Amino acid sequence: MAGGADAFDGIEPWRTLPQTLRGTQHVPLPAGDTAAAPADTLKALYPALAACWKAPEGLSRFERVEITARLSLRRDGSVIGMPQITFAKTPFANTPGDTRARDILIRATLDAIARCTPVRVTPALGGAIAGRPLALRFIYDGPRGQGI
Repeated sequence: MAGGADAFDGIEPWRTLPQTLRGTQHVPLPAGDTAAAPADTLKALYPALAACWKAPEGLSRFERVEITARLSLRRDGSVIGMPQITFAKTPFANTPGDTRARDILIRATLDAIARCTPVRVTPALGGAIAGRPLALRFIYDGPRGQGI
């Protein structure tokens, strides 16, 4: 039966894609929210990767932007290849032909990942995440979310 539940019978588990590790982080992080010690859990890894994110010029006054980057890390916390943007929601997302806000957001996110890597990880966490896809969602709630 094509497309049925039996379609994947017989595929060895080692031939399937690794599960994506997902995290969501509200940014920018309050000062002092990142630990000085190497990350030893996924819960500690996501803020360490988001610590360098700053509201980009031109978007800082908007209410809410979201972006998800997909990347993989080596055991030492450095990025493998180029992170991919899989989702971006900007204030002008529904305006045809206006991609400036999205481009600014993408550039700011890729720059933040570059500044924060290699991220400090313990050998145990480095071994667990090495080569596995990470999807990190950044949410910026604008001035209202910052208490302004």
